[in-house]
Parts: sequence; C-alpha cells; structure tokens
Amino acid sequence: MSAFLVTRDLKTYFPIYQGAIFRKQIGAVKAVDGIDLQLRKGEILGLVGESGCGKSTLARTIMQLIPNTEGTVLLEGRDLSNLPKNSVRAERVNFQMIFQDPYASLNPRMTVFDALGEAIQTRRKLPKRMLLEKVALLMHTVGLPANQMRRYPHEFSGGQRQRIAIARALAPEPKLIIADEPVSALDVSIQSQILNLIANLRQRMELTMIFISHDISVVKYISDRIAVMYLGRLVEIGRANDVVERPMHPYTRALVSAVPVPDPERERRRQRILLQGDPPSPMDPPPGCPFHPRCPFAIAACKVSRPELEEKEHGRFAACIRIGEI
Repeated sequence: MSAFLVTRDLKTYFPIYQGAIFRKQIGAVKAVDGIDLQLRKGEILGLVGESGCGKSTLARTIMQLIPNTEGTVLLEGRDLSNLPKNSVRAERVNFQMIFQDPYASLNPRMTVFDALGEAIQTRRKLPKRMLLEKVALLMHTVGLPANQMRRYPHEFSGGQRQRIAIARALAPEPKLIIADEPVSALDVSIQSQILNLIANLRQRMELTMIFISHDISVVKYISDRIAVMYLGRLVEIGRANDVVERPMHPYTRALVSAVPVPDPERERRRQRILLQGDPPSPMDPPPGCPFHPRCPFAIAACKVSRPELEEKEHGRFAACIRIGEI
C-alpha cells in the first residue's frame, strides 16, 4: 500500500536573535531536525517521547501551522510545504487537529452547534434542517446527547469538551487527524473513555491518524505502529507490540521500563532504567548520536557519528550503531 502522508528530511528551526536595534541571529532551536516519516491510509501512528522532544512542533509543521525550515510534507502526493498561504488554508479541511486542552481549543462564545456547524460547512453548505441533523449525528457519534448542542463549552466537563473537540475534528470529514496529547489533561477514568471512543471511531470510519503522547502504554493501545522521538529526531519505528515488547533503541527501553506493571510481584522484581542527566538543549545538540550523553551503552564511536534511521528487521527501524550488541 502506497504512503498517504510522507515527510522528507523535515526540519523546523526557530531562530535566536541578539540585540534590540541591530538584530543578529546567533543560533537556532532545532525543534524538528530531519524527520523521514510515512503513514498509510487507515493507519494510526503513535508518536511518543518525553516533553520537549519536538512532538507537538512536528504535528504543527505537518499541519502547516508552523512553516518548516527545510524538507517537504506530502499529503497524497501534494507538497503542502510549498503551497501559498491561501491554498494551505483551503487544503486544511483535509487535515484536522485535536489539541491537548479542549477548553482552550474551543471558542467560548460559540455553542456546540455553531462550532460543529461551522466546521461541517467548510466542506459543503447545507440548509439549516440538514445541518441540525448532521450536528445531532456527530454528537451521537462521540457519545453526547444531541439536545445539548445549544450549550457553550463551559457548561460541559473536561471529558465532554474533548468529545466535542473530536466531533469538530471529524466534522469536515478530513483525510488525516493529528491528536496531540488528547487525553493527558483528563482524569484516568475519562482517559479510557476517550481512548475507547477513538478506537471505535477508527474501526467505523477508517480514520488515518497520528496520535501523540508521552505515555507509551497509551500509544500501544491505540496505534498500529509507534515512532519514538528524541531531541527532534526519530530513533525507532516499528509495529506497536514489537516496539513495546522488544524495544531496540536504548531510549525506547528506558521509556518502556517506566510503564508501571499491574502485577505487584512483577512490579517489585522488574528493573527500571534510570537515565542520567537531562536531555541536551535543542539549541546546541551534541555531536554524534544525540542520545549518547545519557546512554548507558554509549561507546567512543557514538560521540562521533550520528546514526541514521535504518531498517534492522522487517518493518523495524532504529537509529543506533549498537543494535544487536546490547
């Protein structure tokens, strides 16, 4: 099956300037530093990594909410990164985003009907009666009663607002949805409800999605494949079960080891991998492998050559020169 979404050597740098009058660029924050990614139609790709690794910047760059510095973003073969602003705005009906904070992402002055109706009519104009029916169907789809469509966002709980945000993302019938930490701001019980909702919608509507989270256990539950990101680069990609059950990259191993085990006896016996220090600054990434300052398996070569993401097994990619040795 051919790729539906492709990014090639995608980079997003934020320049750093010095001086108030005579401004001079003295560096750049390398938030996304050369991402090659492929997403198939109907697939959910989980994107995982600790805070500050560039996950959200990558999502916004794919959406063209932030312009990329270099590289390309291809959606069904069309290069979004070279489109004029007006064309990008028109094209955005095909890719929607679910944000982390549903209250901040919903207009507090618009009722649910207004928010969903506006999104529906970006695809096609409907008469009032048909629009009411469409909004009611959307609310039913995400598990909300249609008789609440005239309410405002502040009249709903956090979980209900996230359901509204999901309905708004579905309203224009997009080809791609990017969910950026859609459950991290919710209570644990509500998280499971939202995850089950997304899983059910995926089966019913054949959604194509990038699901972003810092919790690899959540990503495993919802995703077909997992991509692990560190300091603006991908370090491992593979099928969800493979990445979690048999992690290749040392960083992925550390992420997996941080997931609690529900069996108390196993939880007591297992060994956590505790990484030393903090992630390096994206303003000044280290030479060689970006993970080597914190990696317990680093050797001299890791400090010199930066490993590329290479296929180590069928469908398994990793960026580490010591795969097979550790």
